[in-house]
Amino acid sequence: MRKLLPYFVSYIPWLIVLVGFVYGQTVVTLSLPDYMADIINKGIVNEDIGYIWQTGLWMLFITLLGGLCTIGVGFTASRIATGFVRRLRLGLFTTIESFSLQEFNTFSTASLITRATNDMQQLQQTLVLLLRMGLVAPFMGVGAIIKAHQLSPDMSWIMVLAIGILVTIIVILFVIVVPKFKQIQKLVDRLSLLTREMLTGMRVIRAFHKESVEETRFDKANRDSMTLNLFVNRSMIILQPTMMLIMSFTSLAVIWIGAHYVDIGALQIGSLLAFMQYVVQAVMSFLMLSFIFILAPRASVSAGRINEVLASRPTIVDPVLPKKLPVSGPGEVEFRDVSFGYHDSQEPVLDRVSFVARPGQVTAIVGGTGSGKSTLVTLIPRLYDVTNGAILLDGVDIREVSQADLRARIGYVSQKATLFSGTIATNISYGSRVSKQELYHAAEVAQASEFIKDLPGKFDSEITQSGTNLSGGQKQRISIARAIAKKPSVYVFDDSFSALDLKTDAALRQALSVETRDKTMIIVAQRVSTILQADMIVILDNGKVVGTGTHQTLMKSSKVYREIAESQLSEAELAEFAS
Repeated sequence: MRKLLPYFVSYIPWLIVLVGFVYGQTVVTLSLPDYMADIINKGIVNEDIGYIWQTGLWMLFITLLGGLCTIGVGFTASRIATGFVRRLRLGLFTTIESFSLQEFNTFSTASLITRATNDMQQLQQTLVLLLRMGLVAPFMGVGAIIKAHQLSPDMSWIMVLAIGILVTIIVILFVIVVPKFKQIQKLVDRLSLLTREMLTGMRVIRAFHKESVEETRFDKANRDSMTLNLFVNRSMIILQPTMMLIMSFTSLAVIWIGAHYVDIGALQIGSLLAFMQYVVQAVMSFLMLSFIFILAPRASVSAGRINEVLASRPTIVDPVLPKKLPVSGPGEVEFRDVSFGYHDSQEPVLDRVSFVARPGQVTAIVGGTGSGKSTLVTLIPRLYDVTNGAILLDGVDIREVSQADLRARIGYVSQKATLFSGTIATNISYGSRVSKQELYHAAEVAQASEFIKDLPGKFDSEITQSGTNLSGGQKQRISIARAIAKKPSVYVFDDSFSALDLKTDAALRQALSVETRDKTMIIVAQRVSTILQADMIVILDNGKVVGTGTHQTLMKSSKVYREIAESQLSEAELAEFAS
């Protein structure tokens, strides 16, 4: 939990103010039974109306003062809890943003969402309760025990017995229930995962008519969660009626035994009533603590899950003394004996890959499914780090420069076109500040202008979450325009033309060749027709480079490339490009 403490430090002054309000509330509450006892013992017995009025007005005043202290406790506790969770959620989000793809593979997306929402809510609710009741209850409980002992030491054993029984019950329930809360949060993760899968995969589910199968999966996870929650709630619900029963029997015992002491003159009636009030306050204090014990275990689990994320160290970090990339560097990318393997894989995905992507040239990467093409290009912006070897940008190892400096030089378009809610303009200008002219130019090069001009709002047209109101080809073109608007020295396209028709594909490649004539362009492609004119084609097979060269040379020298080309192009097309 140490990672959570720094977020709480700034609220220590507020905590001191809260303790002051709690102390005032406790003093006022514990003093009222004494005044009540004085009115009965002195005022009523001696028929002193003036004393009764004087003491009653004083009780009214301190009651109002206690009410103000109670309001102060509620306001301060809420401010501390909500402010702390706000800062903690921001810290969690910032930590998640620093994660590499490896950390995202460790923590699932559904789990991270649950930790940032449900776990935070559990922590906030418990913290408010802890600050409002958890601080008041010990003050009130200890004070009430001391006051009751001062009034009648001979009856203090009743209170000690009642509190001992309460504590025993709380401890037993605590031992039974605490392990279940961690399971509950895991089931919440499971429900979040299934919900996310079903919402994102609704088209596939309906296309294969698997609604009933998904309903069964969700119902099972839902029932598991319900069953466990029912067990926990049924176990904890025993607490409240048990507390009330103990409090009732305690009050009965105080009246029964206290009546005997009043009868022999060892205790006055007012003191007996005050003693009973103190007993009730002491038992109620432990009852308040029991409410905290209901939520505290679950909040403890939630805090541990949040702390687990905050304590995670990103595998990709900036060097202590980062080097600077050349200001006017051409953008040459060199893979020097690069190997890479995922942390949970037995075999490397890439094995001793070496090639150079030069400025002014188009470097294409092709290969069969699972050959490591996409993995290779994710290493360039350091979404993953190489296991062995090095990647150099303008002669500098990319691990020796800051991530911000590196990624400022790279225009990366991922295999899956990702858009954000907002407008077309905000999505294209997402990577950098651009003028309207630059915005229009980027859209023109990416062949996006043709459909943007037909939209009612043009560049101000709204894009829904993940761009669901656009087609796959439209999303790809906007993603490409976003990379162009950034004006990088290195362009990386990870199979970013797959959703485009051949006519648009050809127009886009033609426009890109002009836009990037002095830049480095690296293209991962599935379609051979996309990279026929590439200056250098790198063939990957099972993570190894099995050939490099132009289309013409590889058709003669590489069996793997020839098989790929022959499977996609007709003999006439092959003959045309061979000449």
